[in-house]
Amino acid sequence: MSDRVEFAVMNGLGNKILVVDMRGRTDRVTPAAAIALAADPATAFDQIMAIHDPKIDGTDAYIDILNCDGSKAQACGNGTRCVVQALASETGRKSFTFQTIAGILNAVEHQDGTISVDMGKPVFAWDKIPLSEEFHDTSRIELQIGPIDAPILHSPSAMSMGNPHAVFWVDRDPMTYDLERFGPLLENHPIFPEKANITLAQVTSKTSMVTRTWERGAGLTLACGSAACAAGVSAARTGRTERKVTITVASSPNRGTLTIDWRADDKVVMTGPAEWEWSGTVDPATGSWQRDTSAGAEAATP
Repeated sequence: MSDRVEFAVMNGLGNKILVVDMRGRTDRVTPAAAIALAADPATAFDQIMAIHDPKIDGTDAYIDILNCDGSKAQACGNGTRCVVQALASETGRKSFTFQTIAGILNAVEHQDGTISVDMGKPVFAWDKIPLSEEFHDTSRIELQIGPIDAPILHSPSAMSMGNPHAVFWVDRDPMTYDLERFGPLLENHPIFPEKANITLAQVTSKTSMVTRTWERGAGLTLACGSAACAAGVSAARTGRTERKVTITVASSPNRGTLTIDWRADDKVVMTGPAEWEWSGTVDPATGSWQRDTSAGAEAATP
């Protein structure tokens, strides 16, 4: 078995994704390799999406997701869109079904190049998110940052989209808050036994929002698809918006947008772009990599 496999550096609204092709192999991308790749400025990423052979009938692949600290992630919407684009380019197909540790995801590439991912159903029960304390109503939990009588952030909506999220409601542009300072404190708060993704959300109309996210295991990120889903669902759940919203991701390049649709069947569908940057080969055990410099490699998708 060769030490190296093909990989592509991609992004979803600026969220840096490494798509690693592990099909035909029995090994895995190791935490050590993930940490090494994250430490290299050329390959620094938010998530690794490792494509493995399917484990169950009716699926096209099993997707193993790793954070930049080497930990496992249950879900990554932006990364899933990147996988779809890579496989659609390779196969000419438009629809895919993936298995992850969070469950089954269905995805489709549209004629305009945008990609929709069925992210599944939201989970609101306190012990399933999970939280370490019982809350009858998780749409507003007791948690705050700052002085007791004048908190900077408070009363987030908590839920799971296959991974835990806390959405704090703010009344101005999320970029004006020091999320780099508050993010680590909130991600690691004892109320979140499995840590949590922390999102600041500003509702701008009944059908639009602006968000910014500190991502569990990755830190301050340019974009987070599952966090956008959590913000859209939480906004509708609390009566702030309708069930279909356009979310401007404030930290993404050119403030890109995602459409989040919490459908009547309770499933959450996220639609947005994915972009290929460059490709090469990588050792999944060590993270040692080499860029593809062959003719046309910089201009064609893998």
